Amino acid sequence: MKVEIHPENPSPRTIRKAVDILEKGGVIIYPTDTIYGLGCDLFNKKAIERIYRIKQLSKFHPMSFVCADLKHLSHYARADTPTYKIMKRYLPGPYTFILVATPEVPRMMLTKRRTVGIRIPDHNVPKRLVEALGRPIISTSVPAGKVEFPNDPDFIDEALGRQVDLILDAGILVQGASTVIDLTGATPQVLRAGSGDVSWIAP
Repeated sequence: MKVEIHPENPSPRTIRKAVDILEKGGVIIYPTDTIYGLGCDLFNKKAIERIYRIKQLSKFHPMSFVCADLKHLSHYARADTPTYKIMKRYLPGPYTFILVATPEVPRMMLTKRRTVGIRIPDHNVPKRLVEALGRPIISTSVPAGKVEFPNDPDFIDEALGRQVDLILDAGILVQGASTVIDLTGATPQVLRAGSGDVSWIAP
């Protein structure tokens, strides 16, 4: 099922429909400030396993998740003062920050280093979804054959429509994937260059 949603003023009714699906263990595709994300409730193990099957990934492959804001993020990741200042400056925005996880994060979402990737997109749809659900949602790229990061919801529907429960169509997205930055060390390290500016990070 594909439903149109306004990117800036998403309909509460449509958000509620998506959240009802998430609460029942469903998998959705939703827009962000970068690319379309494939997501589910962070605390639904069966739904997460379903995403791994859709993406044909090992269960040891890390996936990030979306928080609503920095206060929400603090429940799931640890950040000292310098790290917090970096995130406050660049979030919400097109970044995935790798941080040390708190005990609140489900074990299956942790890397061997007990780190997690966290996003706070500058986009009202994922923000409203997380706020209405009351907990984070998985954020991983949509798989669609040879197209690495598909941005056309019609193309995504044709490729994956039968494997997910809902596609929230906010039109064609123009950004690339998020920039992934590891903040667990003494200095920030760029793991993937994407839409977010990295000129502030020393080479």
